[in-house]
Amino acid sequence: MKNFKHLIAAIVFALSLSGLALAEIPAVDINTATAEQLADALHNVGIAKAEAIVAYREENGPFEHIDELVNVRGIGLATVDRNRERIQLASSGQD
Repeated sequence: MKNFKHLIAAIVFALSLSGLALAEIPAVDINTATAEQLADALHNVGIAKAEAIVAYREENGPFEHIDELVNVRGIGLATVDRNRERIQLASSGQD
């Protein structure tokens, strides 16, 4: 019975830690972030794709909606969907 209590305590502790990790999803503003910040914050976005995001933004102006990222070469809807919770648009007020 003592081992069972230790097991339950360990499970509760592990679940509390996983909840903390989920609550701390880093977000990045795609209209102001550097390529390095984008690459660090977004899943499946390396420095080359992040640089493409910055270049697109510089050529076309700020993003008005997250889904506009699909206009960037190398960024597809699956990548946008995977990162939706991490993306912010502080300058437009939309997500």
